[in-house]
Amino acid sequence: MIRVLVVDDSILYRKTLKDILAGIEGVEVVGMASDGDEALQKIVLLKPDLVTLDVEMPGKSGLDVLRQLKRQPVETAVIMCSALTSSGAQTTIEALENGAFDFISKPDSPDRQRNTEEMRLQLKTKLAYFIARQKLRAITRAAPTVPAPAPVTPEPAVPVTTAKGVRKLEVVALGVSTGGPAALNRVIPMLPKDLALPVLVVIHMPPVFTATFAKGLDGKSQVRVLEAQEGQAVTPGTVYIAPGGKQMQAVRHYLTGRPVLHLTDDPPENFCKPSVDFLFRSVAELFGDRALGVIMTGMGADGVLGLKQMKRAGARVLAQDEKTCVVFGMPMEAIKAGVVDEVLPLDKIPERIAWLASLG
Repeated sequence: MIRVLVVDDSILYRKTLKDILAGIEGVEVVGMASDGDEALQKIVLLKPDLVTLDVEMPGKSGLDVLRQLKRQPVETAVIMCSALTSSGAQTTIEALENGAFDFISKPDSPDRQRNTEEMRLQLKTKLAYFIARQKLRAITRAAPTVPAPAPVTPEPAVPVTTAKGVRKLEVVALGVSTGGPAALNRVIPMLPKDLALPVLVVIHMPPVFTATFAKGLDGKSQVRVLEAQEGQAVTPGTVYIAPGGKQMQAVRHYLTGRPVLHLTDDPPENFCKPSVDFLFRSVAELFGDRALGVIMTGMGADGVLGLKQMKRAGARVLAQDEKTCVVFGMPMEAIKAGVVDEVLPLDKIPERIAWLASLG
């Protein structure tokens, strides 16, 4: 059983979350707390496996609790519960960057039943992957230890050559989900300011969150980071993050013929909007063997079908390794599908992107 503590200053949300969690197989609600101080006390006392933590509370905020929790001698994961507001988005993103496992959004529809069902779906999905991760960790702990192999310095990636020489890349398409904010905060700021190609990013986030995330990441990076806009031309040295609630694809401008971004209201794919597959398909069609695909930490298999199309078109593909992933789902599925050229730890990905971008 996964033992969960519910923390929220709203009586209504505490009861709603408790009822939802109690109805999920394999989950036991061991307590509730109405503020940050009570939450910290109960975490130490009850030692839950997981805490659902309200972002905005009087006194200690959810982020304050998370930061203090990191200094406590307990192994407790955190799922943040956030309102779809700019302030809620900012705090939630900071929490994810500070080690929160994931987050759910608090729907704001006037239909209470609809809100409850939406939260139920979000929680069931997040908990399924959290439970799978816990089981995997338990198996790993129980396995006999073996001496670690000596570190090996990987050989440089072999550039793909054509009859005219080394193939010149023109775009990077990157997909990421659970663990994405922290991962992108370690990859994007390490890209050089003279990066010779644009980077198109899909991260599974709702509206408001992507704009806030892009703005924060821009302030830390040498390259420009923007939330993508309709009709925007893609230029080297710029990272474009797909806006929450929209699908993003790369297309050719009908007058100039140059690559631009097209945002659509197409339905979700893999329950995601934006979807990694949606972007990757368009990149395969528009750029072919001049594209680099990157798949990083995240639950599920979004991106695999798109990577298959990119691979058939001659693109190169990088995947994040299991050790540095929060959830080794999306990269694992891509590796199993046989579409990955290199598996790299997170901190090696930006230098590999920069190196491949410099060829040709």
